[in-house]
Amino acid sequence: MKGFVDDIEDRTEENTDFRRVLYTGKHVQLVLMALRPGEEIGEEIHEDRDQFFRVEKGKGEVTIDGKRTKIESDTAIVVPAGARHNVKNTGEEPLKLYTLYAPPEHADRTVHVTKADAEASEEHFDGRTTE
Repeated sequence: MKGFVDDIEDRTEENTDFRRVLYTGKHVQLVLMALRPGEEIGEEIHEDRDQFFRVEKGKGEVTIDGKRTKIESDTAIVVPAGARHNVKNTGEEPLKLYTLYAPPEHADRTVHVTKADAEASEEHFDGRTTE
């Protein structure tokens, strides 16, 4: 088993895709995200999984169960299972972040270039891991 080892800051800042799954383990998944100015992930609730976000570049806001908080580079966010949440880019440049889902949410190696691609997709984690 090799796991995942890489410069996550560089990989996150280089990413231009709305969603790009980098690594899927049995119990956790690493996903890069890039939100265009004014774009948001969209309000969601994960009943059965916790989620961690780390902002590498840009400015925005996160809303968790109705509480809105400004975010910027180096901000960490933990969303517990069952919490209604959203992340929005409020800046002039792309908001670059990565997220960890525990357990995984998406099919391994999923790439959604745009938010519209993500919204049109019906893919979900199918039990297959990166290795």
